[in-house]
Amino acid sequence: MSDVMKEMKQGFRDYQPKHFLWEVSENGRVATIRLNRPERKNPLTFESYAELRDLFRDLAYASDIRAIVLTGAGGNFSSGGDVFEIIEPLTHMAMPELLAFTRMTGDLVKAMKKCPQPIVASVDGICVGAGAILAMASDLRLATPQAKTAFLFTRVGLAGADMGACGILPRIIGQGRAAELLFTGRTMSADEGQDWGFYNALHAADKVEAEAAKLAHSLADGPWFAHTMTKTMLNQEWAMGIEEMIESEAQAQAICMATKDFRRAFEAFAEKRKPVFEGN
Repeated sequence: MSDVMKEMKQGFRDYQPKHFLWEVSENGRVATIRLNRPERKNPLTFESYAELRDLFRDLAYASDIRAIVLTGAGGNFSSGGDVFEIIEPLTHMAMPELLAFTRMTGDLVKAMKKCPQPIVASVDGICVGAGAILAMASDLRLATPQAKTAFLFTRVGLAGADMGACGILPRIIGQGRAAELLFTGRTMSADEGQDWGFYNALHAADKVEAEAAKLAHSLADGPWFAHTMTKTMLNQEWAMGIEEMIESEAQAQAICMATKDFRRAFEAFAEKRKPVFEGN
């Protein structure tokens, strides 16, 4: 590896955010991002939006973190943009400032999608507005039966077209269901979320984060280079025709076949043991 590449790669165990919590597992492979304003149900601010965006961008250079758990403190995921710290100031801004803000929030979703690590959202309680967007932008979502999810932009006089919702949400739950949620702003129950495919599974409140961590660890301990390729293809193929999709996947799989992990998996299978993946 060149000196430049070595400088680009960095460990994130000791990362110290200012606007949320960052907890890393003992083996350094799984990090938990915890929104941490429980007294207000974990709203987002201008600063936390920007810091989350920058972190997800920088994780492309992580030498240690292989999977992310995204959750909130105090029994709620997130109440979205803070009414007094974001919404009220926005009512006084001119168009250039407003566009800068909406582009910045959209950049957070872009960063989550481009982040190579799989993101597992652990959702309890309130998950609304921009909080629902963060769950939507995650790769996998676990929730409690008490989770209440709403894309409630229309309730404050805004379009449901926020941070990619009109493009991403229909791909998860279908056009008709997405249209209903985005037009009405109504709450999607946890049972609906699971039935519609928004939530991959429901777990009791005292178990959901542990289950999310378990899932994240299973991904981190698996062929995580191949997982990054799967995530890339899941996002990249939206705008492709069938010919381009198949060719892109042929190239992606050939790249994975050239890794040592592919050989390790074969040798482990032949020797009837569990493979140990190293991401190369």
